[in-house]
Amino acid sequence: MTSLKIATYNIHKGFSQFNRHMVLHKLREHLRGLDADIVFLQEVQGAHTTHANNHDGYPLKPQYEFLAEEFWAHQAYGMNAVYEEGHHGNAILSRFPIVESNNKDVSAHRFESRGLLHTEVEIGGQRVFCLCAHFGLFAKGRRAQNLALVEHVLQEIPADAPLIIAGDFNDWRNKLSHTLARDLGVFDVFDSHEGKPARSFPSALPMFKLDRIYVRGFDVVNCEVHGGRRMSDHAALLAELKKHV
Repeated sequence: MTSLKIATYNIHKGFSQFNRHMVLHKLREHLRGLDADIVFLQEVQGAHTTHANNHDGYPLKPQYEFLAEEFWAHQAYGMNAVYEEGHHGNAILSRFPIVESNNKDVSAHRFESRGLLHTEVEIGGQRVFCLCAHFGLFAKGRRAQNLALVEHVLQEIPADAPLIIAGDFNDWRNKLSHTLARDLGVFDVFDSHEGKPARSFPSALPMFKLDRIYVRGFDVVNCEVHGGRRMSDHAALLAELKKHV
């Protein structure tokens, strides 16, 4: 493994901020422009019974398949929120084979359905553990979800294994990073490379530090924030990594 490009993006179910426009086609081009090897997505619509009738050009296939089409050969989806019209959750798109995938429910209460998508990606004969997270809006719930994440990693992932944890942590005060660093040995790529977490929300003029990429077993080559008007309410985060030696 020479270098590895990672992106994380809350795609807001394929709609622009305030749900004014369906932007899945623009999102797909935006993601392809990032040219990431592995993409961690949140708020991905797995199915919806009425969107195709109400929005011209809305894809009939699940959003993660539409976004990955002809670019990322491997995908995993974790269904979190289920409702009458369909469901949404987290997804991981990868150029490398996904050899294991499962979804863990980390909902803190019945009003927010949250999940932790666990995948294992085979890269050059080595297994890299990739977790896609979307934490809740309330501090108490986020603390519980952070503890669930720590417990999951300690129980399910070897301590010396390369690890990437990325997603929307809604952690605008950066309260969770210290626990993850202490208990799991991971670090925030932007904090390491730029000296502070990335500002990723709202996407048109990012002010709040909601999204993260945490890694273990890698060094950071570069990291960037990619916002954009008339797309998701979040900006995408991109990091180039190399294996730590």
